Amino acid sequence: MYNLLSALPVIEASSFVASPTAGLYLAQFGAEVIRVDQIGGGPDFRRWPVTAENDSLYWENLNRAKKSVALDLARPEGRELLQALVRATGQFVTNFPAGGFLSHELLAEKRPDLITVRVMGWADGSPALDYTVNNSVGYPMLTGAGPEPVNHVLPAWDLLTGAYAAFALLAAIQRRAATGEGGEVRLPLSDVAIGTVANMGGIAEVLYSGENRPRLGNAVYGLFGRDFTTRDGQRTMVVVVTPRQWANLIAALNLGEAVAAVEAARGVSFAKDDGLRFTHRDALYPLFEQAIAARDHADIAAAFDAGGIVHSPYRTMLDAANDPALVADNPIFGAAANPSGFAYPAAGAFATIPQSEREPPRPAPRNGQHSEEVLSSRLSLSSTEIARLIDAGIVGVD
Repeated sequence: MYNLLSALPVIEASSFVASPTAGLYLAQFGAEVIRVDQIGGGPDFRRWPVTAENDSLYWENLNRAKKSVALDLARPEGRELLQALVRATGQFVTNFPAGGFLSHELLAEKRPDLITVRVMGWADGSPALDYTVNNSVGYPMLTGAGPEPVNHVLPAWDLLTGAYAAFALLAAIQRRAATGEGGEVRLPLSDVAIGTVANMGGIAEVLYSGENRPRLGNAVYGLFGRDFTTRDGQRTMVVVVTPRQWANLIAALNLGEAVAAVEAARGVSFAKDDGLRFTHRDALYPLFEQAIAARDHADIAAAFDAGGIVHSPYRTMLDAANDPALVADNPIFGAAANPSGFAYPAAGAFATIPQSEREPPRPAPRNGQHSEEVLSSRLSLSSTEIARLIDAGIVGVD
């Protein structure tokens, strides 16, 4: 946690991954992010993974450092309270539909400088999920050895969209500070996905070549990079990105003469050309497979580390969770009083600011934990009025 955004309040009405991620990143840098949900929790409140008591570890971690207001959004008065909170605050992040009671046009009638960042599926308002958008842009047909498509288990487009949404909100605030203008930013997952494909050269590549890239399994396109197995059965990934790493890799494996023979036979030099190493991988891979298979992983790892060669063994997520360098000794992690009651390392801000003291991660709220506080501070409702709303079932508290 850092307090760079401590003067920034944001209302978040969202579910699942992309929109809550935007709120999470803002909260980790100190914004007062107030998440508004249906009483009892929104559609992602019990999303897996869950504990034996059915507490969502997913929800608990995507909503750290936020406040929670619970309203009955099926009733007009509950919707009016959410609208009032958005207008009173002036910053709104949501993945609710562009029309209806949370449309920017309706909300801005009483708050012209309102900034709304709206995460969407498709640009036309059609629903989509990361896993369906990913299929649409072609990555599953590049993943794995083929011929069947392979879906990536990481919701990359959700996470990129969440980060972009946080950035877009701050950019819109900057414009408002200069011009006084509010406005809505619409951010479809589909545009983030296809735009990222274009930024990585993918659109240009297939249009230039007129064909799709071949399936490469675990090989890295355009580089010398692939998984290899050591004598003791450890599968490890090795990737070369600089001439120095290439020279050191050859030296570490005593492959100088063998690689020189390939160069002579094919009339090429691999010393400074990533593309040539990739193009001639059919001749190079067997040499490296044999050399790495003749040595144990500890020996290989020590030699590669000494040469600055990029490598990493394949591990399970449980292995990673028990790695002190990644988790226990990593300052981004700390302890928090989690609503689930399960104690485990909690992630804070990913960035480190050497000039600022890092605060420990904060817990996620309980549903409705801050309803009374927020309605009092943001809408100036009296305790009597708040009590009436609670008794009427319009406001939920915990």
